[in-house]
Amino acid sequence: QVQVVESGGGLVQPGGSLRLSCVASGNRFKPYIMGWYRQAPGKQRELVALSNSGGGTDYADSVKGRFTISRDNANNTVYLQMNSLKVEDTAVYYCNVRSFGNLIIAWGQGTQVTVSS
Repeated sequence: QVQVVESGGGLVQPGGSLRLSCVASGNRFKPYIMGWYRQAPGKQRELVALSNSGGGTDYADSVKGRFTISRDNANNTVYLQMNSLKVEDTAVYYCNVRSFGNLIIAWGQGTQVTVSS
């Protein structure tokens, strides 16, 4: 059983910054992919950023240059540094972790990010 716990959401003004954290735990589980997705009201869940255990990353075009994903492999932790936040970044942000070959896929419960003046 893999457990995924996010933290760090909140309310921020446009142009501000937030840092999300996510920890994955489970019996000898070592995630290959750790990433962030988001879902705004009335919209489908979408990819924000992914990171693999080798250091590769991928970003949605809408967040490139503003968001940075990083991870601590030793502690099964992934971070999302969000800068220059926009109103349209408002959403519930979900952490997703996967083993190599997608044999194990797990989601966190989500953390709300609200960008508003």
